[in-house]
Amino acid sequence: MKLVKDVMIRDTINVSPFASLREALSLMKRHKVKSLVVEKQNEHDAYGLITYTNILKAVIAEDGDIDLLNVYDACAKPVISVGEHLGIRYAASLMSQHRVKRLLVLQDNELVGFVVMDDIMAALLETID
Repeated sequence: MKLVKDVMIRDTINVSPFASLREALSLMKRHKVKSLVVEKQNEHDAYGLITYTNILKAVIAEDGDIDLLNVYDACAKPVISVGEHLGIRYAASLMSQHRVKRLLVLQDNELVGFVVMDDIMAALLETID
């Protein structure tokens, strides 16, 4: 059985919760990604996640300005996280139940990567003849 560690992305692009939405979008564009990990503020804090969808909803809901709204205003926090030794079928089940496309991978509340639904599906499709 494939595990989360077999399909996870280890190189995350992180952003401060106090960055503006414009800065977050700029990072996404520069790195060609659709989501960023929102950094913890201390060791007991939770990581967050910000996506294009979060930004769009915040701008529309607040009738906001991407220069005035911060990442903290739009991100999902805390986000669902799993350990790297979880089977991918269980990660996929969590994603399905909670209607999310990304899970953070943590070890002792420290970020080690994240996993996306597309990568899990690709791994599952490899097992089908």
